[in-house]
Amino acid sequence: MSAAVVSKLLAILIAVAIGYVAGRQRWLGEGDPARVIGQAAYYVFVPALLFRTAARIEIAKLPWHTLAVFFVPMSAVLLAVYASQRRRGGGAAPAVRALSASFGNSVQIGIPMASALFGEAGLAIHLTIVTLHAMVLLSLATALVEIDLARASGRSSLGQTLLLTLRNTVIHPVVLPMAAGLVFGASGLALPAAIDDALAMLGSAVVPLCLVLIGLSLAYYGLGRRRRGAVGVVLVKLVVAPALVLAVAHGLFGLGGLPLSVIVMMAAAPVGSNALIFAQRYRVLETETTAAIVISTLAFALAAPLWLAVLARV
Repeated sequence: MSAAVVSKLLAILIAVAIGYVAGRQRWLGEGDPARVIGQAAYYVFVPALLFRTAARIEIAKLPWHTLAVFFVPMSAVLLAVYASQRRRGGGAAPAVRALSASFGNSVQIGIPMASALFGEAGLAIHLTIVTLHAMVLLSLATALVEIDLARASGRSSLGQTLLLTLRNTVIHPVVLPMAAGLVFGASGLALPAAIDDALAMLGSAVVPLCLVLIGLSLAYYGLGRRRRGAVGVVLVKLVVAPALVLAVAHGLFGLGGLPLSVIVMMAAAPVGSNALIFAQRYRVLETETTAAIVISTLAFALAAPLWLAVLARV
């Protein structure tokens, strides 16, 4: 693994450690600041980032073949984990665990990894996937969890259930800003400079805020008894997901070279911090998701060289 990627991993762990110390020392109070910060990220900072990103997407210029051979198997991983967990119970837990097993840290770790390993050409492919990463996987997980919650609400009518699910999926702090951004971008209009600067400023806070949030969550929730479940999620994220992307992209569709390497390493990225914000939104599995993020980030130092060796042979 390159020095740039190792340096970024260390920087991430340091930021998480700072959040942990702040939590242990109760610098932010005795209540539950982790949940407050998570809500702020979910309702203010992440929507600003998603809207601005979606508004800049040029749909006609996207490399749809490469995107398809990444997002189809990753969506399949999400749906498979969801289906397996759904048998054990309902509520939001199956969708939260499914998102953790499929949503990678594509920015804090993914961008420096792609830049260091694959250069400018590889980074361009990676960034294209990043623009749709949250839109595809978060939207899918949101739809699943809202369906389960609508069922649990006791609605007797199928029509009422579908309408409630549709409403809660669309009017959502993740889906709505992305959809609005796409519509705005397709209109051909440009954001006024002041608004664009404000959105960029809010969006730039997402990464440090989420890293500190992970540390706070560790301090306030701990790893608890959810470590076993977290390890299962990590194995799916670091092993099963990239293996499936490799099998589909290379084995079924013959993708090779640089695009193949980029999407496999993207699939092998550790669990992304958005999974924790998602868990806090629905108040379920916060401890397990926090553990999965930390464990997968540490384990990535071992998994990344192994996947690079596999790709070298392919």
